[in-house]
Amino acid sequence: MTRRILLALAAGCLTLATSASAQSALPRVAADTVVGRQLEAPVNRLPAEEKFWWDDGWYDRGVLPAPVTHEVVERAVSYVNPEDDTEVPAILYRPAGVGSYPGVLFQHGRRGLDEFVKRLAVRIAARGFTVLAPDVYEARFVEPFPMEHDPAMEGDVNAGVDFLLAQPDVSSEKICLVSHTRGGFYTLRVAVDRGRQQDAVACYASFYPHWQDPNAPEPEQVYRYHPDVDALDIPTLIFIGEYEQYQRRRSIETGVAFMKEKGRDVRLIIYPGVGRGFDFRGPGVRTFADDLATKDSNLRLADFLRRHLE
Repeated sequence: MTRRILLALAAGCLTLATSASAQSALPRVAADTVVGRQLEAPVNRLPAEEKFWWDDGWYDRGVLPAPVTHEVVERAVSYVNPEDDTEVPAILYRPAGVGSYPGVLFQHGRRGLDEFVKRLAVRIAARGFTVLAPDVYEARFVEPFPMEHDPAMEGDVNAGVDFLLAQPDVSSEKICLVSHTRGGFYTLRVAVDRGRQQDAVACYASFYPHWQDPNAPEPEQVYRYHPDVDALDIPTLIFIGEYEQYQRRRSIETGVAFMKEKGRDVRLIIYPGVGRGFDFRGPGVRTFADDLATKDSNLRLADFLRRHLE
């Protein structure tokens, strides 16, 4: 009996050792996808110069960049969309004190400009920008979370670009468009269909954008992105979570892949362990991963905006 037990244990150890050896020989799967397709080489084997997030100072000497932080003040403003004389209410956020700063138009999405979403504009302004946040739903008497899209709202956002550029609080000759969810579609249309990427908009950034016309049929929503994506030729930065909704993630990744094939300046950052709305989720449901992704994306967004506006 003892001999049988010893033989069984030996066989088990041999099996485990063989299994462990086989597993260690397998290539490691990349867990951090930063573009719209699987990386060809495992992340941990990429040379440092191919990792956009690599920092020798941090890796070798423990140096962390100190973020620029300003106290933020806000002012209620409004402007008129000349296409139909609609008055659009908005909030202008800027660093406290005197001076002017690069301009950013932040466009809310399907939630509307509620208390959760306002924080997103504040966080941008705290990095040293003058931020205009139009409320196109209030302008059109639309309830939050609308199903259909009113194309007139694109004109409301477009008029906001000119209003922002006319403000003495703005130091840049052009502005950047920042958005989330359906706001990504509004700003996409403004940049491309309204031609503002030619005369007034320096860059486009969006968090999990809706890159399809909300009024398009279901197959278009799931399998295609809007044609304007192919014509977006200003620097573009997109953030999504690993657990983004399939029908949104598919169009975003496909659109980014085609933009990269055309040689456009575009980057898609996918944060592991988080889903849609990681940047505005409230305390009751917020996770540590949500907070890490939000802070990192805020700093990377600020660097992106500063690089293209200053």
